[in-house]
Amino acid sequence: MLSKEEIKFEKITAKNLPRESLISPGHRACQGCGEILAMGMVMKAAGPNTIVANATGCMEIVTSPFPETAWRVPWLHVAFENTAAVASGIEAAIQMLYKKQKIKEKPNIIAFAGDGATADIGLQSLSGALERGHNFLYVCLDNEAYMNTGIQRSSSTPYGAMTTTSPPGKKSIGQCTWKKNVAMIAAAHNIPYVATASPGYHLDLMNKVRKALAVDGPAYIQIFSPCPTGWRSKPEQSITLAKLAVQTGVFPLFEVEYGRFKITQKTKELKPVKEYLQLQRRFRHLGEDDIAYIQERVKAEFERLKALASLDA
Repeated sequence: MLSKEEIKFEKITAKNLPRESLISPGHRACQGCGEILAMGMVMKAAGPNTIVANATGCMEIVTSPFPETAWRVPWLHVAFENTAAVASGIEAAIQMLYKKQKIKEKPNIIAFAGDGATADIGLQSLSGALERGHNFLYVCLDNEAYMNTGIQRSSSTPYGAMTTTSPPGKKSIGQCTWKKNVAMIAAAHNIPYVATASPGYHLDLMNKVRKALAVDGPAYIQIFSPCPTGWRSKPEQSITLAKLAVQTGVFPLFEVEYGRFKITQKTKELKPVKEYLQLQRRFRHLGEDDIAYIQERVKAEFERLKALASLDA
């Protein structure tokens, strides 16, 4: 088992970026899709010796229209609710094959799921897998709604956002609850590694994947994934949004390594959340008072995270 003082892994830099794409071009993702960008980065960092369990959702649909596939590794399509359970079964089988010397090297096991399949439908099986200690990486591709089935709200949809099931109106602001913090829920299971990531910071993302795969036990990474279709944003601005979410504190980048918190993308002063909100038509109905409330809540949440990180500094 790796030391709790340091997780050892081969770090990725601008000079040794992996070149092999394990998701082939020609898939059917939307223009500017942040999910497919993030998933491609994850797979480059993981390498070809990987088995993937993929929940129903956008990425399953766009990469596997029968009889075609964009995947260049062993891949399983599983249900919304059981991605972590299936990954657990794969891991248990691999452990037995290795024990019986049927295989010489254990492959990486990665579960991909959207925010709906993670924060809502699959939360129970995810919690069980983390509690049992299965050795796999769970990646939540967080585009903040059920985009594939019609842009319905999930518990990961941010406050004030317009979706087809949280429409704004005279008596509605849109989504009326704050975004569920699944990364903190995962950290509460006392697993070896938890992190947040963004395709706007590709080296940070890919090295977190490498670190997560190096630990002995379960790891969880939540990746911010802009969705031009659901967010009503311009496709060419997806990376801009992926960076602004971090720079405004809306989606801070941090990791929890054996219980120790660390902010991995620091900024001296957060940018105003309005710079992030105004690029998405899902927030265009918000008034100045609404934006001020979001700004206040984001600042408070970020200060709380800084306080947790300072305890382990």
